[in-house]
Amino acid sequence: MKTDAQIQLDVIAELKYEPTIHQSNIGVSVKEGIVALRGEIEHYFEKYHAEAAAQRVSGVRGVAMELEVKLPNSVKRSDSDIAHAIDNLISWSALLSKDSVQVKVEGGWVTLSGEVKWHYQKAMLNTSISHLMGVVGISNQLVIKHEVAKSEVKSDIVEALNRRAKDDAKSIDIQVKGGEVTLSGSVHSWNEKALVKQAAWSNSSVVSVVDKLQVIN
Repeated sequence: MKTDAQIQLDVIAELKYEPTIHQSNIGVSVKEGIVALRGEIEHYFEKYHAEAAAQRVSGVRGVAMELEVKLPNSVKRSDSDIAHAIDNLISWSALLSKDSVQVKVEGGWVTLSGEVKWHYQKAMLNTSISHLMGVVGISNQLVIKHEVAKSEVKSDIVEALNRRAKDDAKSIDIQVKGGEVTLSGSVHSWNEKALVKQAAWSNSSVVSVVDKLQVIN
């Protein structure tokens, strides 16, 4: 098992290796496997990628994001400009309905509301907006809503897990209530955790996933 000091060095190295962020602006501390990232960054997407980079490191049990976005004048945009950019982004997407998503921008902070049918649509929009200039934060309040299909949700997810995360499938407990799936048990890495959650979200009957999975090493 890695020590906190080893995890800290590995996270710093992973941040340095990630080309989308300025690692020198980010402080890293670790306590009992929980990584805290602190400092000021110039773009919101750096925060997005910094969190993903920390999660890639083995031994990391959780990430506390304490990074603050401080936009330089050269990339600041008016709330109206940001809203129009998001509107265009949605309009040009083949995977979203423009009428289903409402956008509010205040001080560079984007709030999304409305309904989508799939989790991937919600996640995709979050990722796309995070790379727009002028954005300092995102509150994604989109609701996943569709008719729950009459299928064997649990067995479908188990089969998907056996295909994607076979080593961890037996250690995962799946509880289904309506369209809500609760995942508990243990996995060996954040990547495996992501695969398990993706397997659950990929079922057309699932409208919410409660993640109680623990990463153990």
